[in-house]
Amino acid sequence: MKKIAIIGGGPAGMMAAASFLESTQTMDYEVHIFETNKVLGRKLVISGGGRCNVTTGIFDKKTLATKYTRGFDFLESSLGEFSPKKCKKWFESHDLPLKIQEDNRVFPVSDDGNDVLAVFEKIFKNNSKVFLHFQEKIQNIEKISEKFIITSTNTSLEADYCVIATGGNAYRHTGSTGDGYAFAKNLGHQITALGPSLSSFLIQEEFLKKISGTTFSDAKIIFTHENEKKDLTGSLLLTHFGISGPLTFMLSSHLAWSEILEQKIFLAPIATMNFDDWNQFLKQKFQEHPKKKIFAILREKLSEKFCDTIICEFFANLKEVFAGSISKNDREKIAKLLGDGLQITLLERRPGDEFVTAGGIETTEISPKTMESKICENLYFAGEILNVDGYTGGFSLQICWSTGFVAGRTIAEKISKK
Repeated sequence: MKKIAIIGGGPAGMMAAASFLESTQTMDYEVHIFETNKVLGRKLVISGGGRCNVTTGIFDKKTLATKYTRGFDFLESSLGEFSPKKCKKWFESHDLPLKIQEDNRVFPVSDDGNDVLAVFEKIFKNNSKVFLHFQEKIQNIEKISEKFIITSTNTSLEADYCVIATGGNAYRHTGSTGDGYAFAKNLGHQITALGPSLSSFLIQEEFLKKISGTTFSDAKIIFTHENEKKDLTGSLLLTHFGISGPLTFMLSSHLAWSEILEQKIFLAPIATMNFDDWNQFLKQKFQEHPKKKIFAILREKLSEKFCDTIICEFFANLKEVFAGSISKNDREKIAKLLGDGLQITLLERRPGDEFVTAGGIETTEISPKTMESKICENLYFAGEILNVDGYTGGFSLQICWSTGFVAGRTIAEKISKK
């Protein structure tokens, strides 16, 4: 009888179990899933605002690679084995209809994250060899001879294979406490520096916080990181505390280990319009509508609240001036602000707001094709605990699905060969 212990009942752990069950060629096994919560997938069902952004609709490998801040080279094999396209087909084969939105995010047709969880619950419920250990906090994992001794608050299990899929330490109220790092370290693994990722930021500029709720569907952020000028594009939301939304989360992924206090970034409201584009647009509109005021002209491209705020904050002297009377110098100042971006001062990450953890188990110590430890035989890792990092949009969940799938399948193949 081979026993498989899976530490963590989140997406990576559940997929590891499901993959094993669907790949195994023997009935001589037990799968034990240990979860600190009362239920499986607590973080999964609240992701995507409760809708669960299952994966991405980006199937092109080169484009997909640009969506991972760290670790794509390591993930390339598992993403090839269980790609977003294969992932979508897998869920649909388990009676979960999915839809791809215009922004390439993939959601259940029902828009209910509980339906994603239900796929795994059905798989486990129908198998008498799957044991779910709820509200069992793992206290220690050690390897003695060929066996893993798993000690929890309620029991002790001797396992032949162990998958650590405990996630990071973000969103701690969902059970992500970071315990897996300690288990990995005790079993000989190195842990990189850890940092918050996919988080919002508090900002200094009060005039932007006053127009909370303003959304830029395709904005650009320009920033300097490690002495290199970079830019990112996407959707950004102004809030009562600062900035949030997909573009902000992308920025936070790059700045996971950076000192945030008073870091300067620049926000261009329309990513596709640079200084020259804005200058040409304004020049043409000023000529065509000399009796219009600047607010009416900017309103053709930008929201009412943002236009009013920008004019009052930076160009109050032009508020009542007709377009035909605005000088070339002033026109270029407007174009520069909108094209090169208005300066925003970051104060800090919004406390407790990060959704995933950047950093984790050093990937050089893990086989990318199997997720097995190179240090400790029959030990596997899957999901957010690894030092890999993706943007918002289903990319982090895809890490969980791909690495969990490979880990579970590999264990099944190993057992069948013995």
